[in-house]
Amino acid sequence: MDLARRNRILSLALPIIGGMVSQNLLNIVDTAMVGFLGDAALAAVGLGGFVVFMCQALILGISTGVQSSAARRKGEGRPERAAAILNAALVLVIIVAPIFSLVLIQLAEPVYPFLNSDPAVIERGVPYVEWRLGAIVFVGMNFAFRGYWNALDLSRLYMTTLIFMHATNIVLNYALIFGNFGAPELGVTGAGMASAISMAVGTMVYFYLGLKHVRKDGFLRCLATRAETASLVRVSIPAGLQQLFFAAGLVTMFWIIGRIGTPELAAANVLVTVLLFAILPGLGLGLACATLVGQALGKREPDDAYQWAWDVAKVTVTLLTVLGLPMWLVPDLVSSVFIHEESTRDLARWPMRIMGLTMPIEAIGFAFMHGMLGAGDARRVMSVSVGTQWLLFLPLAYVIGPVMGFGLLGVWLWQGVSRTLQAWLFMTMWRGRKWQRIEV
Repeated sequence: MDLARRNRILSLALPIIGGMVSQNLLNIVDTAMVGFLGDAALAAVGLGGFVVFMCQALILGISTGVQSSAARRKGEGRPERAAAILNAALVLVIIVAPIFSLVLIQLAEPVYPFLNSDPAVIERGVPYVEWRLGAIVFVGMNFAFRGYWNALDLSRLYMTTLIFMHATNIVLNYALIFGNFGAPELGVTGAGMASAISMAVGTMVYFYLGLKHVRKDGFLRCLATRAETASLVRVSIPAGLQQLFFAAGLVTMFWIIGRIGTPELAAANVLVTVLLFAILPGLGLGLACATLVGQALGKREPDDAYQWAWDVAKVTVTLLTVLGLPMWLVPDLVSSVFIHEESTRDLARWPMRIMGLTMPIEAIGFAFMHGMLGAGDARRVMSVSVGTQWLLFLPLAYVIGPVMGFGLLGVWLWQGVSRTLQAWLFMTMWRGRKWQRIEV
């Protein structure tokens, strides 16, 4: 890989990574703040957050659809059609998301006890989930903008908006969780309320930036054609389903771990929070890969598109390997930021080390999965992701953890094996090059 290609990857990925670091620093601050309220509150936020992610998942697929389609138009030299695709995506979100919110909020209270039977977790988790579900329309629009900015090499706008949005969220968390600045002390409910408000703030900032930077290209002035809209939906739905099953799988994993014990559930929440922060560079580089692949295919350069994924994989493996070292070498130091019970830290120690060792494998999976998404091959990505998680990992995780008694460590070991298989499948499919024939 020559210097010019590496610089191209980093110039596109670094603003995305910066924005995502802001987002996950927020999650870490949330977890650290709520951690002072005890294991039940920590478990409620962890489980509730993934319930919300599951409920939002279908609408989040719009980001992949917008990015894949808009990057092709960028490569073809037609930025006005990219703006039309964003406009259509925003309309779709405004129509669909409020219906999702209304239905899901009604289901939150009766369904939550099936996920965890601890009364203290239920009492805190239900209102948290309800507030977060009320903001789905803002989340959907924010993700549509994310796909658009990344596709057009304007990821710096995504980064600055997220930083502003999450700074707002941290201040609101401090006020509403603990009752500071004259606000009521709402605990876990305050964390949910702060997140919902910050999402709305982010949406307003995105619209302002759209009017400022891309009004001339047709932002809020034209809609996609029927064929463009059909293509957008065709990519977005499998991507959304993949996100849905992934999120549902995380919730199911938390349910499985909850059957082992509440301390194990609290430890798992921290483990996943740390993992989601540590893999941010991989996700940011993956999104950059999707843009580079989409633009190359728009220019009718399939060999260049093929090489971009390999180049991104090299950078990603190097970076995530370095980030995994603290998890392996000093796991207690990492977990002690969030976990204040010594027995819970003991539960998290070896799973944290396993996460550190598997970081390079996560890097490979991110690069080739997002390369395929950038090419519009969302259906096969969905098949591999859903298959390895639901047919392989989750059934055996239940047997290994609660049934056979290997606990949290056994579940985490098996997760490492299943993620390795998934990464290998994505790499093999990339080598097959069937994705080159997809029209977006």
